[in-house]
Amino acid sequence: MTAALVAQPSFSRDVSLSVIDMLGRAVTLPRPPRRIVLLEGRDILTMALFQPRPAELVVGWAAADRFDSDLLRDGFERSAGHPIAVVGKQAADTLSLEGILSLAPDLVVATAFMAPGGDPQAAIDRLAQFGIPLVFSDAASNAAVETGNRGSPRQGLAALLRMWGALLGEPTRSEEIIAFVEKRFEVVSRRLTGAPKVKTFLEIMSLYDECCWAAGTRIWGELLGDAGGRSLDGLNAPWTAKLSTEQLLAQQPQVYIATGGGYASMTRPAIGPGLDAHAGRRGLQRLTERIGFASLPAVRDRRVHGIWTGLITVPVLNIVFVELAAKWLHPEACRDLDPAGTLAEINRRFLSQPLPGPLWANLDGTDP
Repeated sequence: MTAALVAQPSFSRDVSLSVIDMLGRAVTLPRPPRRIVLLEGRDILTMALFQPRPAELVVGWAAADRFDSDLLRDGFERSAGHPIAVVGKQAADTLSLEGILSLAPDLVVATAFMAPGGDPQAAIDRLAQFGIPLVFSDAASNAAVETGNRGSPRQGLAALLRMWGALLGEPTRSEEIIAFVEKRFEVVSRRLTGAPKVKTFLEIMSLYDECCWAAGTRIWGELLGDAGGRSLDGLNAPWTAKLSTEQLLAQQPQVYIATGGGYASMTRPAIGPGLDAHAGRRGLQRLTERIGFASLPAVRDRRVHGIWTGLITVPVLNIVFVELAAKWLHPEACRDLDPAGTLAEINRRFLSQPLPGPLWANLDGTDP
């Protein structure tokens, strides 16, 4: 743990603060927040970049299953020092406004996808009636047109870190993390100069008994592009596209990157914080045994890999995914990249609750 995380920042409780959220809104809070409700529970991982005990500030959350790791969720719950109330599940229509209000929050943090009532502006107006500020930590939705600060994942990370740095009284730390991540993105970009894009099947929600959800053009697809890859041909969905087995086989991807985690691990690869590496590789093998997969070039050439979903959904970890995927897609050009070292440095310098591995796996068992 670094010196910046030894103690809570010494806010004056009487000083107001202003932030720009991920919808591009200027939001003023009358004082630094001390009772936060997260409508996307895994936002606490971003808070952990700034606070030694972020859960102490969180009185309620929703979509906690999207941690995709019981180890992480349980760790934050234990460190809170109080129960963290559940105010909803993984969809906006499960949120309880009454439950949120009963917690007397001084800040609610939502995403465009998890806006109460499914309408960001209506949610802003409704909470304002009760004097509760609402900020958005993500502008992304599955709509074709989005507004706000999201930009590319790389651009969005800088805006997100500045937002949280302002909220939590650590603006200097925001710039330190941004500089760290940008330096590593630039190294990957230099390695890939002039390299052809590798057609890759990046599968979202990799399930043993179903085929197939492929990464779309935004977020996952953009990060894949940063790593020197490209999504499958003809996809125009922002987040995910559902393919039949026949459609996938017609694409003949050169590399296959699956996703796994701790949630519903009996139906998908168990890849994530604290999970058994051998089990993760066995899960990858089961995925390749689905009908038709043996004829894919990626499977024939053993270019099959898996990641914990958090490497995509936790923005500060996107650089770890990009380094990993770049090594998998362009092993010669990127052989000196060290994603394990990057993760270790994020753990050591920034995260108050370090992430234990393994967070990725290779079908052949080699270290990426």
